[in-house]
Amino acid sequence: MIPDKAPGEEVLHASGDLKKQAHIPSFEKYKELYIRSVESPEEFWGDVAKDFFWKTKYTGKFLDYNFDVTKGEIFVKCMEGATTNICYNVLDRNVHERKLGDKMAFYWEGNEPGDEKTVTYRELLQQVCKFANTMSSCVKKGDRVSIYMPMVVELVVAMLACARIGAVHSIVFAGFSAESLCERIMDSQCCILITADGFYRGNKLISLKLIADEVPWNPEVDLCWHSLFGGASEECEPVWCDSEDPLFILYTSGSTGKPKGVLHTVSGYMLYTAATFKMVFDYHSDDVYWCTADIGWITGHSYITYGPLANGATSVLFEGLPTYPDVSRMWEIVDKYHVSKFYTAPTAIRLLMKYGSEPVQKYKRTSLKILGTVGEPINPEAWQWYYSVVGEKRCPVVDTFWQTETGGHVMTPLPAATPMKPGSATFPFFGVVPAILNESGEELEGPSEGYLVFKQPWPGVMRTVYGNHERFETIYFKKFPGYYVTGDGCRRDKDGYYWITGRIDDMLNVSGHLLSTAEVESALVEHEAVAEAAVVGRPHPVKGESLYCFVTLNDGINYNQKLEAELKKQVREKIGAIATPDYIQNAPGLPKTRSGKIMRRVLRKIACNEQDLGDVSTLADSSVIEQLFENRCCTTV
Repeated sequence: MIPDKAPGEEVLHASGDLKKQAHIPSFEKYKELYIRSVESPEEFWGDVAKDFFWKTKYTGKFLDYNFDVTKGEIFVKCMEGATTNICYNVLDRNVHERKLGDKMAFYWEGNEPGDEKTVTYRELLQQVCKFANTMSSCVKKGDRVSIYMPMVVELVVAMLACARIGAVHSIVFAGFSAESLCERIMDSQCCILITADGFYRGNKLISLKLIADEVPWNPEVDLCWHSLFGGASEECEPVWCDSEDPLFILYTSGSTGKPKGVLHTVSGYMLYTAATFKMVFDYHSDDVYWCTADIGWITGHSYITYGPLANGATSVLFEGLPTYPDVSRMWEIVDKYHVSKFYTAPTAIRLLMKYGSEPVQKYKRTSLKILGTVGEPINPEAWQWYYSVVGEKRCPVVDTFWQTETGGHVMTPLPAATPMKPGSATFPFFGVVPAILNESGEELEGPSEGYLVFKQPWPGVMRTVYGNHERFETIYFKKFPGYYVTGDGCRRDKDGYYWITGRIDDMLNVSGHLLSTAEVESALVEHEAVAEAAVVGRPHPVKGESLYCFVTLNDGINYNQKLEAELKKQVREKIGAIATPDYIQNAPGLPKTRSGKIMRRVLRKIACNEQDLGDVSTLADSSVIEQLFENRCCTTV
C-alpha cells in the first residue's frame, strides 16, 4: 500500500535545511514509523502518551474496536481505564512542568488592524480556571454546553473551561442562524448557552445576542460574562475524566438533511491532535503558527485549540477576513507576527489568486517555512500559486485530508519526508490504513479509483453520533461492513499517491464547509410558493462548489426577482449565510425516473451546461430537459 520509496520524478522535495531538524526527516523514516504504527499501535501511541499526564493508567487493550456491523455493535475504545484531563494537559502541564507560563499562547488579531492583544499560557490558565469556577455552580460533569461566539480569546477560554470540569462543549459556528442554533441546542440537550453581544466580520455587524435571543430561554437566567468572571477564583481543580468520556459534540451536515452530532472523546482525540499537529506542521518551540479557520469548525477545534496548545505552541488567533480592509491583510499579519507555519483553505487561496501576486509581494514573508491547506481538495493551479508566489518555492505544502469525523489529519504529506505532487493528499498518517473499494465492496489494488474507506481506527476517530448510534452505524459502516466509509471518492496513481476526488453522496463542499443538499431543499420547500426543489453543486472558481437550486413553483405563482430574494432569505434564515444559493432556476418540471426519483446527475450536467447527459432512458419525461437548458442561470444572480 505504501511504496518502498517515494518517486523522484515529477514531484517537489523539501529543502535540506528543513530536513536537518525535522521530526520525520525522510520518506524511509516515515515508512519505518508507519509500519510500526499499524502493526504495533500500542507501542507507537504509547510513546506519544508519555508526553502527557495520566491520573491512572489504562487497563485493557490500547485500542479495541469493531468495524463490522455483521459481528455486532460498532465501537472504538482507546486506553480504556485511564483517567486524565485534557485541559490540565494543555495548560497546567505547560505552565508548571514545562515552565512555559510566560510563553505566548495566542496573539489575538482583531477584525480591525490595530485591534490586538496577547495571552500567555499562565494568563490563559488563570482565565480558564476563573470561568470553570463560574460555570461549576450550574454545570456538572457530562452536561452539554452550547457555545456561539466569534473568534475571540474568550471562545478558547469557554471550551477549555468546559473540558476542565468534564462538561461537553458543543460549539456552533457564529455564521449559523437562530434556527440552526436552536436545532443543535435541542438535539444535544444543552443546559446553558455562552454567546457574545456581537462582532464585525469585515464591515458587517453580526448581532449574535439578538440571534441567540430568538432561541427560547429562561430570561431570568441571562447573565453577563464579566460580572460573573470578576470575582471568581483563579484556582480550579480539574475533574479527572475516563479516556472514553465525551469531550465535545460538533454538528456536521448529514446527507439526510438533519445535522448529526459527531462525538469525540478525551484521550484518543488528545493524542491524535497533538501528534498530527507536531508531525504534519513539523512544529518546533520557536515556531509561530497560524491557522485561519474558525473554531466553530473541526479545524479550529483540532488545529487552533487542542493540537497547538498540547504542544505548547504560540498561535495567531484571527477574527477578521482575508480581504479586509484590503487583500494584503493575511501577508501583513504573517510579517507582523513572524508566522512560520501557515494553514488555510483552498477557498481563500483561490480568492486571493484573483488579485495576482502584487498584494502578496508587498510583504516579505521570509518567516514562512511550511504552508498547509484544509477543507477540500486543492486544484493544482491554486497549489502552484500558493507554493510559488506565497511560499516562493521554498515552503513545502501539506495538503491535508480529514473530516469532522476523523478528528485530525488522516491523509497528508509530512513536510520534510514526502515528495509533493500538486493536488495530492499523498499518503496516510500514522495508524491510518486506507483502501479503495469498488461499488461491490472489493478492494482495488494499484492504480484505481473508487470509494475511500479505512480498515481500522486511529485514536482520534469519532465514537458515535450523539443520541443516535444506529445512525452512526448506518452512515459510516453499513455500506461496506468491516470498513469506515468516508463518503469521499479517491484515486490512487501509479506511484501509490492518493488523490481525493470529492463527495460521493448528496453533499456539497462550499468554501470548505460541508452542506447537505437535502437540508437546503428542505428550507426552499418551506416557502409557500415552492412545490418542489432540487439542489446540486456547480463548480465555482473561489468556493470550489456553489449552490445551484432548481425550484418548481405551485400553480399560479410566477417566478420573479422578488420571489428569488425571498427564497435566498429563507435559506439564509433557516441554515445560515454560508448556505445562501448562488443560483436559483425556475424549473417547471424536474427530471425524474419512472419511480419518481429526481435524477440529480442530470441536473448537475444542466447546471454546468454539459450537453452530454449520458443514459437518460429511465427518465419518465425527457421533454423537461430542453426546457431546463433554456432556463439555465448563466451568471450569479
